[in-house]
Amino acid sequence: MTASQKTTKLNVMLVGCGQMGSALALGWDKQNLLNSLYIKDPSGVSTELSSIHNLFHVKQDMGKSLDETDIVILAVKPQIMDEVCQELRDLLPHGLPVLSIAAGKNTAYFQKHLSAHTPVIRAMPNTPSSIGAGITALYAAPELSNTHEEIATRLMEAVGQILWLEDEELMDTVTALSGSGPAYLFYLIEVMGKAGENLGLSTDQATQLARQTFIGAAKLAEAENNLSATALRENVTSPGGTTQAALDVLMDGRFQDIMNEAIKTAQKRSKELSD
Repeated sequence: MTASQKTTKLNVMLVGCGQMGSALALGWDKQNLLNSLYIKDPSGVSTELSSIHNLFHVKQDMGKSLDETDIVILAVKPQIMDEVCQELRDLLPHGLPVLSIAAGKNTAYFQKHLSAHTPVIRAMPNTPSSIGAGITALYAAPELSNTHEEIATRLMEAVGQILWLEDEELMDTVTALSGSGPAYLFYLIEVMGKAGENLGLSTDQATQLARQTFIGAAKLAEAENNLSATALRENVTSPGGTTQAALDVLMDGRFQDIMNEAIKTAQKRSKELSD
C-alpha cells in the first residue's frame, strides 16, 4: 500500500452499535480516519455518536451504502450473527472485506454464511478500547490482501494496540485472556475492597484504595514497560515485609490454578459459540 493509501480516509459500514461498536466509532472519528460512517442498528445511535458530522444511520436497505463502503465491521453478539449474515449475504459487493469482533465465529463460519469469496478478518478488542487504551488481536485468512490488512490495522490501532495472529485457533484464547480480562481485574478491585472492609475500612475508603491501587499499578506497568511483571512485583516486595507475607498466601498455587481454570473455561465457551 502506498503512503497516500495509508492516509486516505475510509468509508465504513458498522453493523451493531452497542458499547464496543460505539467505542470503535468514536475512536475512528477522534483519529480522523473516516470519510463516512454508515451505522446499521435498530436501536439507532447515541447522542455522542450523532455528533459525528459524516455519520449516516441506515434504517432500511444496506445495499446502496455497501456500494460506497471500504469495509464492513460486524459488532453484533454471536447469538444473532446468523440473522445478520443472512441479511448481508446477497448485498455484499464481490471482494468487500468484512471484519467481525464477535467471539467464537471463525473465518470458516463467515465464508459459509456470507461467501467463500468474502475477505474475512477476525478481531477481538476489549472494553478499554473505549478510551483508546485497548488491545486487539486480529486474524485473517492467508488470501487477505495487503490493502485490506492495512485498513483493518488502521481502524483497530485507532483504539489501542494491535497484535496479528498467524493461528486462528488462538483467537479463543485471546478472547478468554484479553477480551474478557478487564472483568477479571474489576472483580479483583471488588475482592480487595471487600477484604479492606472486613478489616475495618468503610466501603468508600476500601473502594477508593483498591481502585486507585490498580489504576496506579497499571500506569506504572505502562511507564516501565521494559520491566517484566515479575520484576515489577519484586520491586515492591521487601524480604520479610508485609507484601511478602501477603504474596506467600497468593503464590501458594491456588490463585494460579483458579486463573488457569477461569481462562480455560472462557476459552471453552468461545469455542462453543462457533457452533
